[in-house]
Amino acid sequence: MIFQDIMNYIKLPFRKEKELYYSLRPIIGFYPGNIQYYKQALMHKSIGRKEKGKPVNNERLEFLGDAVLDAVAGHIVYSHFPGKREGFLTNTRSKLVSRETLGRLAKEMGVIDLILSNGRSSSHNSYMGGNAFEALVGAIYLDRGYDACMRFMEKKILKEVINLDKVAYKEVNFKSKLIEWGQKNRVNLEFELIAQEKDENGSPKFYYEVTLEGVKGEKGEGYSKKEAQQLASKLTLQRLRKEPQFIDAVFAAKTNRTKMEEEPVCVAPSTEEPAIDAAPVYAPVEEIMLPEEPAESVSEEEEEDIYSLDDITANPKEQSREDIIAAAEAAAFAEEE
Repeated sequence: MIFQDIMNYIKLPFRKEKELYYSLRPIIGFYPGNIQYYKQALMHKSIGRKEKGKPVNNERLEFLGDAVLDAVAGHIVYSHFPGKREGFLTNTRSKLVSRETLGRLAKEMGVIDLILSNGRSSSHNSYMGGNAFEALVGAIYLDRGYDACMRFMEKKILKEVINLDKVAYKEVNFKSKLIEWGQKNRVNLEFELIAQEKDENGSPKFYYEVTLEGVKGEKGEGYSKKEAQQLASKLTLQRLRKEPQFIDAVFAAKTNRTKMEEEPVCVAPSTEEPAIDAAPVYAPVEEIMLPEEPAESVSEEEEEDIYSLDDITANPKEQSREDIIAAAEAAAFAEEE
């Protein structure tokens, strides 16, 4: 293998190819066999390079790497968590190969420093690093095969960069976040069990739907009430952030409810004077403030707050954020099993 590596290096005609050859060794754990695969994997489409009239960039290798990465990650998760249900395995694999995870890997491992682009900073394209990482996996697959991709993930990623157990069990409590937002804005929130059945193996399956002020949100399914409610909450949070019309409908329904609850209270007639018509007294209705435009997606550095809805709010009553969060957490865990 050492002799073959030397021969591969000697065959490289350009200095930049030799530099790339040595730069890849600490990243992928071995010297490339065919450097051309790796050059293309690190070539962003903004370069606009063409050969024989066809564009040359990393998009095709990205497609291949995405499929290989799914298979490798699924294989690893399946072996690492024996006995776990399909839903858990799917969720863990999704987190392992998510765009945010791959972008972070590209940055921490130095892949992003090798990307050939038109000179713009990769911050202008938050997906550039993750796409290049997928393309790099595609290059490894074409160069050395599936087993090399598996060794790359196991030895370079899981042993040096990512703790698989932490990835698997780290869970954003979407239900808590949704309840917190609802309490802050005095929005009535309900989780309705709309169906319950057994799958082909006899395992119970639950289907929940979120409603906000009677307005239907999103549905979620899972092998426990918690799992189904978490998914329904996550999808509803995404919809609140992306669909201003949905937010409008929720707050409009809230306004109608509060108007009905705050019927005018007439002054009682005096016992000393003839009864007179008194002007009705209305309880003040909380003014609703909506964002002027949909909130922009957050950066990777703000991943923890990706489902925060602080900017989509009505005028809150005097209540500390700590109290709201504590109440939301208590409500979120109240029905879990």
